[in-house]
Amino acid sequence: MNLAALRGAKEKRKEAASGQEENALLGSLLVLATFVTVCNAQCFVIPHENIPGNLPNECKDLDGVTHPMNSKWKTKSCQECSCDQHGISCCNAVAIPADYDTTKCEKIFNEKTCSYKVVERNDPEKTCPVSGWIM
Repeated sequence: MNLAALRGAKEKRKEAASGQEENALLGSLLVLATFVTVCNAQCFVIPHENIPGNLPNECKDLDGVTHPMNSKWKTKSCQECSCDQHGISCCNAVAIPADYDTTKCEKIFNEKTCSYKVVERNDPEKTCPVSGWIM
């Protein structure tokens, strides 16, 4: 094999490897974009009242209930909250069905388990397939 043929073969291997790297990168970006779309966390923060010279040792939620510093709890509306030096942070802890047949099926929320199930409208004993959930 001559030198020109070796160089040509080497260039083809580089191009093939480069194509594989691009495909892997595009695949990773597609997975990431799908995850970001599906994972839409609903969170909010209640900051501490700023009182000069007074460091908080507890947090007061919107219902007026106080929580110790560095504590965590779950609300009646299925939100996971925590108290820290910045205030209260709460996020929705319920996965909401998003991709199902809305004409044939309906979602039903269970307050005790903080979860949804999707059932047929005409026969609630039958569950419906769900292919997407939102947090």
